[in-house]
Amino acid sequence: MTTPAPAFHDFSQVDVFTAVPLRGNPLAVVHGADGLDDARMAALARWTGLSETTFLLRPTQAGADYRVRIFTPSGELPFAGHPTLGSCHAWLRAGGQPRGPDIVQECGVGLVRIRRAQGRLAFAAPPLRRAGDVDPATLAQAARGLGIPQEAIRAANWVDNGPAWVAVMLASRAQVLAVKPDHAALGMLKLGVVAPWDPAADGTEAQFEVRAFAPGLGVPEDPVTGSLNAGIAQWLIGAGLAPDRYVASQGTALGRAGRVHVSREADDIWVGGDVADCIEGRILL
Repeated sequence: MTTPAPAFHDFSQVDVFTAVPLRGNPLAVVHGADGLDDARMAALARWTGLSETTFLLRPTQAGADYRVRIFTPSGELPFAGHPTLGSCHAWLRAGGQPRGPDIVQECGVGLVRIRRAQGRLAFAAPPLRRAGDVDPATLAQAARGLGIPQEAIRAANWVDNGPAWVAVMLASRAQVLAVKPDHAALGMLKLGVVAPWDPAADGTEAQFEVRAFAPGLGVPEDPVTGSLNAGIAQWLIGAGLAPDRYVASQGTALGRAGRVHVSREADDIWVGGDVADCIEGRILL
C-alpha cells in the first residue's frame, strides 16, 4: 500500500477551559484529516507533546456532524473532554454548521452531544463504563502513587468513561495541591484527585480542586481534564457529595487556571468551559 504524499492541512491550536490563552489545557487540531493514516496521526501527537492532539474527519454515523480521533503522545483515546470542546470550537470556527440544535460529535465512545450554554461550549457526560467502589489493591496503589497514607483518602470511585479513570477524594484543596506524585508507582493507573474548596481559606471562585495523573499515557499531569471532571461530577453529584451546579479548578499546581463548569439538568450532566484561540495556520502531513 502506497503512503500518500504529504499535504498541507488546516491546523488550529486552542486553549481549553480558559478564556485567557496560556492558562488552560492546549489542544492541537488538524482539519480535513480523512487522508491521514494512524501512523501519521500518532507521529504528530508525539511531536506536539501535548496531552492530546485531535483530527477532524467526515462522520460515519447517522446524526453526527463530524468525527474526531483523539491521540495522546502514547496512543489513541475513545473519548476525552478537553479535546471534545476544543475540537468542536475549531470545527465551528472553520465554518462547521450543526444539523440540529445540539452539535453531535462522533468519537470512539459513540455520539456525544455538545451545546453552547451561557456563552461557552459544554458536552453531555457520556455514560460511565465502570463505576463503583475501588478494590483494595488499586486503592493502595493510588495512595503509594500520591505519596500519602491510605487513610488520607476520604472516598474513592471508578469514573471510567473511556480513559479508565479512578478518582479519590482528599479533605482539602491544600492537600490536593501538596501531592507530589510518584509516577513509577502510579504505573498505568489513571488517577484523579479531588477535594472541596474551603470558602474561608480558598475563596468562592470554585468549589472543588482537581488534579489528574496519567503517566502511562505519556501525560505525567494533565493541566485540565474534561473526561475526569465529567466522571467525578457523575460520582459526586450522584452520591450527594456535590451540588447540582459547581465550578472545578484544575491546573493550579502547573501554573494554570483552568475552570470547569458542571451542571446537572434532568438526566444529563453537562461539562463546559471556555476555549481561547492561540494558533491558526497550516501543517504539512
